[in-house]
Amino acid sequence: MIFVPLPFVSALLFAILLVQMVRQGDRPWRDNAFFLLLLGFMALSVLLGLRWGYGIRTFIPLQTTLAALTPALAWLAFRGLTAEGPALRWAKVWPHLVPAGLVGLLFTISSVSIDLVVILAFLGYGLALTRLALAGPDVLIAPRLDGVLRSHRALQITAVACLLSGVMDIVISLDMRWMGGFMSEAMVSGGNVVVLLVLGAAAASAGSAAPVEEDEPSAVEPPTRPGSDEDRTVALALDALMAERQLYKDADLNLARLARRLNLPARRVSSAVNRVHGMSVSHYVNKYRIEEACHLLATTDSSVIQVMMEAGFLSKSNFNREFLRLTGVSPIAWRRGQRAAPSESAEAGKQKAPPWRGPKTQCDMMQRHLTQLKRNATQ
Repeated sequence: MIFVPLPFVSALLFAILLVQMVRQGDRPWRDNAFFLLLLGFMALSVLLGLRWGYGIRTFIPLQTTLAALTPALAWLAFRGLTAEGPALRWAKVWPHLVPAGLVGLLFTISSVSIDLVVILAFLGYGLALTRLALAGPDVLIAPRLDGVLRSHRALQITAVACLLSGVMDIVISLDMRWMGGFMSEAMVSGGNVVVLLVLGAAAASAGSAAPVEEDEPSAVEPPTRPGSDEDRTVALALDALMAERQLYKDADLNLARLARRLNLPARRVSSAVNRVHGMSVSHYVNKYRIEEACHLLATTDSSVIQVMMEAGFLSKSNFNREFLRLTGVSPIAWRRGQRAAPSESAEAGKQKAPPWRGPKTQCDMMQRHLTQLKRNATQ
């Protein structure tokens, strides 16, 4: 019977994820840090299988160097979601090649400090990813708004996995020194494979362009502090922009695009929405989308799928969940109730309309407020 090491199975799963990412993605592989991250996980799984499955030690330097590189790739991938443009520009990448380069250099000098460099790389980048995750979902401005929470969840998982991997490497090093590696083989072949699978699943989830089912929390944390006059100005300008331009109908809408339309930093926009409206940007946009869906369900004979797509949703599960969260009923039940009582439906539609929808002059007025706000900030 042919023996197949467990890491080889992991490598096959990573290969499947890579193929799916290529089919679904809209970015070239060289500009997609998540693609390179999965590719690194696949290569590392193959090297682990050769080392611990068949006892081949030839590739140990390459395996260790790649292990030191993977947390840096994870940081670059998720850090790239906090800004527009490619995340793999050389000026941003080369400082994060230092741990892997140092490991390669130590193999030619002394192997005493190699494990320490790998451990510090995982713990350091794990802490950096944790700090990024603690900033909240709205710090991720590049993903579509219907995928922000999914990407943030993947960021949290990756941070924990990097920290656990660093702790596991510490235990393995102590086992090799004090117990002659009695438990190392089982921990590397089993524990590291689990960590790699978790990291790979998180990377595939965050880097995928396809909509997936997403469990959004129904409760929203209260704003950290009351909104200032500047926050209210930004929020009113965004309200007017959403009402006039109907940006919520764009399924690919993200926080970066909203901020660009207002000519403000993305963090300034997200903080204003959180403090003034008491909700995340994704929930804020979904409120408009559900209001549009209610209008279409009440006034047209379009199917629920057509209404969903016209309102700006790509995932039926997300649409149904948000509709239920905001209205208390399913789209079909809501349409049935509206048609059973047309007069009540018209009145309910007036009550559900957002109070900030008004004439075009409101949008112009808010734009003037924003211009004055930016002038004050530069003075």
